[in-house]
This record gives sequence, structure tokens and C-alpha cells, in this order.
Amino acid sequence: MAPGPTGRPATIYDVAARAKLSIATVSRVLQGTGPVSAKARARVDQAAQELNYVPLRAARSLAVQRHEAHGLVLPDLAGPFYGDLLMGYERWAGEHGQSVIITVGQGNPRSIRDLAGRVDGMVVHADAVADPTIQDLRKAGVPIVLIAHPPIPGCDSVRSENLLSAEQLTGRLLDSGRKHLLFVGDPATPYDAPARYAGFCNAHTNRGLGAPEPARVELNEDSGAQFAEQLLQAKKLPDGLVCGNDETAVAAMKVLQKAGVSIPGDIAVTGWDDVMAARYVTPGLTTVRQPIAELGRLAAQRLHERVTGERSRARNDVLATEVVLRDSCGTNRGMHAVSE
Repeated sequence: MAPGPTGRPATIYDVAARAKLSIATVSRVLQGTGPVSAKARARVDQAAQELNYVPLRAARSLAVQRHEAHGLVLPDLAGPFYGDLLMGYERWAGEHGQSVIITVGQGNPRSIRDLAGRVDGMVVHADAVADPTIQDLRKAGVPIVLIAHPPIPGCDSVRSENLLSAEQLTGRLLDSGRKHLLFVGDPATPYDAPARYAGFCNAHTNRGLGAPEPARVELNEDSGAQFAEQLLQAKKLPDGLVCGNDETAVAAMKVLQKAGVSIPGDIAVTGWDDVMAARYVTPGLTTVRQPIAELGRLAAQRLHERVTGERSRARNDVLATEVVLRDSCGTNRGMHAVSE
């Protein structure tokens, strides 16, 4: 843990002194009990962040005892991706006697620090926690494993290959004669979408083409359907949609088909993940298969290794992905493995 003013780990007394508040007030803020003013809460949060304070029970568990519990912080539980990820994680954790405490949503720094006090270490999805909070936890000595996030010194990371698969998939569409493609997803979001859009752009550049600006759409069912409705209002459809995940792609396909648009005759559609629905929609969805359950399983294993002291140096694992060609892109069907 980061040292307090006397060189030891920061305590609640240090937080109270820094915030210039009573121990009782600081305790109520940290535990979420009793009435506290917004001003006092802000002062405690600022002091705790400046001191890299983690509740003492976390320090005790890391140094002497273990809770035999992992913290898992995800941005959402909706959609097939998180279900498969949880299945892989819970299966490995259960087999090795680890319980899992799940926090969903954009956790504020105080709630994340509180979770750190109840577990031996944390697995964090890139979309769920801001980098400064991750750095604070790392400095406080909390073992951290990142999912779908670029490496951070001192933290383990587990992610799938994105760039080459996206480049290969886009290139396949371009080489089949579709020159006006649109990437559906927001490259401003963490790791996965930027890398997939970069591969999309590389495929265009390698063929002397300029890549169009992306359609900045949230990757979920509702946003995919709304985007397709908006697309139908345009004077001319693109040749193909390269969607950032299957959920968005399937939703867009259904809206387009309902309006009489032929897939792949009028427009090709591709996704990413290869969830179960991709295999059973008509036409079958061309996509990129990533080992989602394996991401969860490996994240649980890597955290266990760090918590038990089996390994002290950080590892960065990149899992291979596969381009899966089905009828929605109008090219020959098949599968091509891609790895970094």
C-alpha cells in the first residue's frame, strides 16, 4: 500500500486529518452510514484519493489473511458478452474455492475502494473503471487484472486480438467489391472499439482507399436498431456495415430486413464476438469469434496467481480470434484463425 504521512499505510486517521474532519464523520462517509453533508463527503473522497487509502481490512487481508473472494467490476450485465464472460470466470473461481463479488456500472472511486477492502484482489473491465482509479488501487497494493484494456505497469491484463482480425474481415469485404463500408461503433471508448476501427482503417489504407468516419453508435441492441432506422432515411445505403459487436449487428439486420433491404444483396453486415444468435439468424452473421468465456477463466486464474504470491510479475495475455464467414457478408463461408 502507499505510505501515509509517517511512512506506514494510510489509515482512517490520516484521512480524517487530511480532510480536517472527525473520525466519526469520515467513518460515516466511508461506510455509507448516517447523514453526511455533500461538502464533507467530497472532502473525505479527495483526502482518501490523495492518500491512496484503502480500508484497513483490505490491507490486513493482503498482508496476513485472505478473504478468498475476488472483486469483479463490469460496466453491465446485459447482453450475451457479459454472460459468457461471467460463466468462464465463475466456473474457474468456483473450482478453486474463490467467491466473487460483482459490481456493475461506472463505479465511483469511493465505492471501488470500498470493494477493494472486502476482497483479495480485483478484475476490472476496461469500460467500468477510469484509469486514475486503477492507478490508485495499484499504488495501494491491490492486485489488479484488467480485461479488454491495454497493459498498465504493475497490473495483469487479459484481452483478445482486435486489430488484425478487423483488418482481415474488412479486407475481405473490400476485395469482394464492396467499396463503401461503414464502421459501426465508437472508437472513443476504451480499447476494443478503437483497435477494431484501426483495423478497419488499415484495410482501406492498404488498398489505397480512404476510410470513412465511423458511425459513433453504442454497442447494444437498442442503439443498433435506432441506427438502422436512421440509415433507412438516407438517400443511399453503404455497401456494408462492419459492426463492433454481434448484438448491434443482429439488431440492425432485423430492422433493415423488415424494411425490405436484402442482406447481403443490398448491404453486407458483419459483427464481432460470435455469440449464439450469430449462428441462428437468417442469413447467418459473419463475425469475429473471440473466446469470451476463456477471457473470464484466464482473468480469474491470473488474479489467483497474484493474490497467492505464485507470481509477482505482471503478465499481459492476448488471446487469438477467428474470422467466421457466413452468408451475411456474401462471400465464401469458412473460418480463418488470426492471432497477434
